[in-house]
Amino acid sequence: MVWIRWAWRQLTSMRVALLLLLFLAVAALPGSIVPQRAHDPAGVAELLVNYPSLGLWLDRLGFFNVYSSPWFMAVYSLLFISLIGCIIPRIKQHIQALFSPPPRVPSRLARFPERREFVTDAEPAHVYDAVRATARPWYRVNVTEDGLSAERGYVRESGNILFHLALLGVLLVFAWGQLVSYSAQKVVVEGESFANSVVDFDSYIPGGLVDPSGLEPFRLRLDSLDTAFSSTGAPEGFTAHVTLTDQAGGTSSAEIKPNEPLRLGGTSVFLSGNGYAPRIEVRDADGNLAFSGAVPFLPQDTVYRSEGVIKVPDVTSGDQLGFSGELLPTALEQDGMLRSVHPSASNPLLLLHVYHGDLGLDDGIPQNVYRLTTDAMEQLSGDDGEPLVIGLAPGDTVELPDGLGSITFVDLPKFASVDIRHDPTLGWLLGAVSLAFLGMVASLFTPRRRVWVEATALPEGGTAVEAAGLSRGTDVGLGADLDSLLARIDLREDLNGKP
Repeated sequence: MVWIRWAWRQLTSMRVALLLLLFLAVAALPGSIVPQRAHDPAGVAELLVNYPSLGLWLDRLGFFNVYSSPWFMAVYSLLFISLIGCIIPRIKQHIQALFSPPPRVPSRLARFPERREFVTDAEPAHVYDAVRATARPWYRVNVTEDGLSAERGYVRESGNILFHLALLGVLLVFAWGQLVSYSAQKVVVEGESFANSVVDFDSYIPGGLVDPSGLEPFRLRLDSLDTAFSSTGAPEGFTAHVTLTDQAGGTSSAEIKPNEPLRLGGTSVFLSGNGYAPRIEVRDADGNLAFSGAVPFLPQDTVYRSEGVIKVPDVTSGDQLGFSGELLPTALEQDGMLRSVHPSASNPLLLLHVYHGDLGLDDGIPQNVYRLTTDAMEQLSGDDGEPLVIGLAPGDTVELPDGLGSITFVDLPKFASVDIRHDPTLGWLLGAVSLAFLGMVASLFTPRRRVWVEATALPEGGTAVEAAGLSRGTDVGLGADLDSLLARIDLREDLNGKP
């Protein structure tokens, strides 16, 4: 029992609470370093293949599911318990202090650093009335036979408690938000559309209590994407023009900008990225259409030099085909090398390496759609023995060597990356954070002060006044405050304020 009490006292101390908060931040770091199974299953599968021993231990220790791992939840739960254990006793003590009178006048006021002593013609009762009138409403005042006691600064402890209660609220709201919110990503090409449905998302991260069939019903079509760049290539603006179709079939037009999301009930659609998606057609050796579609190429720099891959698994005659390379929106030859000199599509050129063989799509291991797995593939070479590089401008068709078919660069539409987010706890989270901020401000900037005044009638006439002040911590304003409390004594005012 002794050890249990000791452990509870340690757990509910503010020092341990701060340590647990630090441990929680450290415990969350692997989630941003190691790929997470919920966010990047292809990255997890790739790590397991490339580093089987390390990946096995990481999987056993829960590093692929950090935020739901037992050790992360243990730190989270201990922090939660520690905060509750810290707050409840402090609330009880604070309530008791609020309803208790200020402490009695100490026996020796001479020991305090801030001290005033003088003689006045006012009566002792007038001295106490004057100090009381000046002290209110900031001070709680109590007059006893020993003298006057005054105290202020309870807002400081109230703010401290409010901060910790709000921090507890942040933890609660955050935990609840992980259960009832979801986020999804979708890359949509101009002229195409998608529904707010799990089957249409490129990635989908739901909370534990989210019903996939209960998502906000709407369909979004990307009509056009306006991109504006300066002459130097600096971005000046991005606007996605979309058509929204609601559940009843009604349509409406809307715009989405990087900092101006489209809000649909409790769901928000953000424009998070953009680029080019070359529309490609690939035919096999027999002339059959094996692939047709727009393939997003991801920008790699400020001039939108973009990289991407094209996977052609449905080849009826021969091996599967794979293409990897880069898109140069404004291609220009400089120093014997092709470069993109501007992000606008003024002179687009598609440069592709060609592979044939097995794409590995039937192995059951998730693949990154923007990366080509070439372990079971052979790269085509040119007549000079070097790796073959195909250059395509919009409208060009190139016959592939070895009778593998042909590839056509049809046109160059744009794509937009959109994030779909639904989190009903954001308002609560904002409220909790705001309360925490207010509590912290009150705790940091409200001085906690005590003042005592003794007024003793002298035998020869007059009153000897001795006053002292005490503050918690360094308080440069204590002396001035003490002087202001004593300033009205010599005004000779009676109880009715008449001189």
